[in-house]
Amino acid sequence: MVITAALVLPLIGAALIRLGATRMRPYSAPVIASLAVGLSHLLSWVALFQLLGEPPEERSHDLFLYSFFSVGGLNADVVLRWDTLSQVMLMIVTGIGFLIHLYSAAYMEGDDRYPYFFADLNLFVFSMLLLVLGGNFLLLFVGWELVGLCSYLLIGFWSFKASAADAGRKAFLVNRIGDAGFILAILIIATSLGALDYTSVFANAPQAFEVGSWAALALALCLFCGAMGKSAQFPLHVWLPDAMEGPTPVSALIHAATMVTAGVYMVCRCHVLFELAPAVLTFVGWVGAFTALLAGSMALAQNDLKRILAYSTVSQLGFMFLGAGVGAYDAAMFHLFTHAFFKALLFLAAGSIMHAMAGELDIWKMGGLRKALPVTFVTFLIGTLALTGAPLTAGFFSKDELLWRAFQAHPQGVALWIAGLAASLLTACYSVRALWLVFFGAPRYGADTHPHESPPLMLWVLVALSVGSLAAGYLWMPAALGGFAPFAHFLEPALGLLGSHPPAPGVQVAVMAAAVAVFVVGAGAALAAYREGGRLAKRVAKSAGRWYRLLRDKYYIDEIYDACIVKPLYAVMSWLEFKVDRRAIDDSANHLADGVFRASELGRLWQSGYVRHYALAFSLGAAMLAILPLLARFLGIS
Repeated sequence: MVITAALVLPLIGAALIRLGATRMRPYSAPVIASLAVGLSHLLSWVALFQLLGEPPEERSHDLFLYSFFSVGGLNADVVLRWDTLSQVMLMIVTGIGFLIHLYSAAYMEGDDRYPYFFADLNLFVFSMLLLVLGGNFLLLFVGWELVGLCSYLLIGFWSFKASAADAGRKAFLVNRIGDAGFILAILIIATSLGALDYTSVFANAPQAFEVGSWAALALALCLFCGAMGKSAQFPLHVWLPDAMEGPTPVSALIHAATMVTAGVYMVCRCHVLFELAPAVLTFVGWVGAFTALLAGSMALAQNDLKRILAYSTVSQLGFMFLGAGVGAYDAAMFHLFTHAFFKALLFLAAGSIMHAMAGELDIWKMGGLRKALPVTFVTFLIGTLALTGAPLTAGFFSKDELLWRAFQAHPQGVALWIAGLAASLLTACYSVRALWLVFFGAPRYGADTHPHESPPLMLWVLVALSVGSLAAGYLWMPAALGGFAPFAHFLEPALGLLGSHPPAPGVQVAVMAAAVAVFVVGAGAALAAYREGGRLAKRVAKSAGRWYRLLRDKYYIDEIYDACIVKPLYAVMSWLEFKVDRRAIDDSANHLADGVFRASELGRLWQSGYVRHYALAFSLGAAMLAILPLLARFLGIS
């Protein structure tokens, strides 16, 4: 009952706001929406304490609601899976979602479609909850598609801007590519196992698929194709930076608690299926490592603050897949958990900066804002430190655990660890670069700009997220620092990792020291390059020439897609439109219409309107009917 109520409350909120949007007072929509998600979060705490009161091996419940359909022995029920993994996601989605709703109440005030924004936010939260609480692949897919729909609606919320409308369409279409693979995976599961519920699928898959078989490889690859689309992994990452055209709270919700976390959740949920294809699991790790490096390098040369954060999200998601690829599903989920706090904080702090700078996002047109925006500065600083993995922040503990588990993995582990360190170096560089150019140095904005701090409600949300960005990491202390890891032990039953945390060897201290050294080097390099107005950075960019432009223009990946995919498709569609639609279909219909018209013109000759003509025609017809039998008898025709 508690889980069902937590699921449906945001849906009820969305329905109430939609139905009364034209009649309710302006402040009613945020109140209803925030109450719906806030109550859902309170219920998630109730559910958490209920799970904690059970033995670890019994912390998994399938909550049957009703039977949806049954075809040929394949049953599709509406059933919720309540276990430790879905509980963690429930806490993240409702907790971060509630804070973003509160922030949005002040940030979106005065918007012409104010109520509809909160209706869509509530629907987004419901869709993600359905995705993570669904107990079978049918509900997972329904939630999967609903979050795609909600992202389209919210990214393109300001549809009067062509860039926002285009970004919404791009997100929707790119995700359809990944979803095609996901649909194939579900079909393989249904036809091979005759079931869609998690319990039956995960229990029977090891008997139905041999480890390393082609069928297991195909299934795992198709599943990961869906994850690549939702979680913006190369080569399907191109939609996420453009999604910044939506309102900033939408960016925070997508990047921290919904949409992009779906792929990581799905891989961890389906770890049994991925472990039947070790080659695909290795592929997952390397795609994550490559994406982390690629997105981190692109962020180095971006000047739009929200795009820098967007590429940062792509990179951090790469870290999560790197962890999943070496079997560290619990560490991947822990980084997802901590990332939700500091990435929501950074995006909402960016919204506070935009509020102060009349919508400006170019970091080269800011500078010296720490005095005018003291609270925003401190919170953005905390978010930046957590993102870079600065010691004792949440990001330090979660990223360190990922890198340590990669280092332990064999045979590709050390190579993945080195790739992770390189990506961490890039993270420190672009994060400190953004921090310095926005808040330090001489002001670079015009005299007509007067920066001012955001409303109190927005600032309190930033403070709350700052606390999470600092404290969340202490739910999993590495063995070298005491080994207090309640988060890891809580997730063990759902991820099949019971008793899988032996004490780490002393070499973990050296691995942690390497991560700290990388942070210091990256941060120091950024400070050296961008102090004094960024003279050194400008000289380096000028001397790098084409290499700098390559990063600035994002390796021309969008242009390559446009030249190799979009334009050829347009050409083929134009040819089909001309040859098939116009020549074959339209011309056939037009010729048929012309034929009917000519026949009707001939028919008009018989419709003179004079009764004497009709009487004559009737008489001639009657005479013909009388003569024909006589003529037939004369000719000998029976």
